[in-house]
Amino acid sequence: MKILITGASSYVGAKIYADLKHKFEVVGTYNSNKLFNELLQLDITRRDDVASVVSETNPDYIIHVAANANGGWCDKNKDLAKCINANGTENVVEAANTVNAKLIYISSFAAINPTTFYGETKLAGETFVKKTIAGFNILRPSLIEGYSPNTKNDRPFNRLLKNLLEKTPAIYDSSWKFQPTYLKHISETIAKVIESDILNEIIPIAVPELKSRFDLAKDILSPFGIEVRGEAKDSQSPIFSEDLSKLKELNLPQYTYPEMIESIVKEIRDNFPEQANSG
Repeated sequence: MKILITGASSYVGAKIYADLKHKFEVVGTYNSNKLFNELLQLDITRRDDVASVVSETNPDYIIHVAANANGGWCDKNKDLAKCINANGTENVVEAANTVNAKLIYISSFAAINPTTFYGETKLAGETFVKKTIAGFNILRPSLIEGYSPNTKNDRPFNRLLKNLLEKTPAIYDSSWKFQPTYLKHISETIAKVIESDILNEIIPIAVPELKSRFDLAKDILSPFGIEVRGEAKDSQSPIFSEDLSKLKELNLPQYTYPEMIESIVKEIRDNFPEQANSG
């Protein structure tokens, strides 16, 4: 089983790449940040380049992670956001169809009745993905937490790591509630989907409990002695609450919030033992 992962240097893609390469033959791509020496350079907005890489690697599966997930950036750069998140996905789908590859697309809860331009681009990407001839799966995570080999990208968990490593007080919004997603849960779900040959499903990946950014910061950082304070911002963001029954229906991995927090705290202790034990 050969797998091509786009965006394998990203926060999410790097974790998927690191986890799956122990189970399958995996090839990864990057755009500007080469996190692993063996990665291939690829700009998904360049149709011919996508076709060339897919033709040369000839994968059985493509896991399409590459995107710009910064909502503020997408709002300010709509043409480029559409080019990357929507048209880039279309390029990947077209290339997949030339080699009869199956496609797993990392979408977002933001694509459910989108209220942001980022959500609109991810929903557009889903529309293209459904045209994959060999079969597809669309995975919809919420706000993602958990350790990744990419600790530099400005993602929510990496901000928590910065609080830990720099021993700075953490102040996070306590008003917006959502169902968080554990990063490792995504990798485990992908592996199970491939091994079980599950196709043509839209699968939400999250824990069932509603939590805030403050809840996450407090529960992840407090074991290490980091002060965490809540700040009610009266957020107008929608409350993310999604039915997760598809995970049980398809016999896919499931996590509760306490299980996610326990696993993340262990990841921090394993990867940053000196800093974690000095709290």
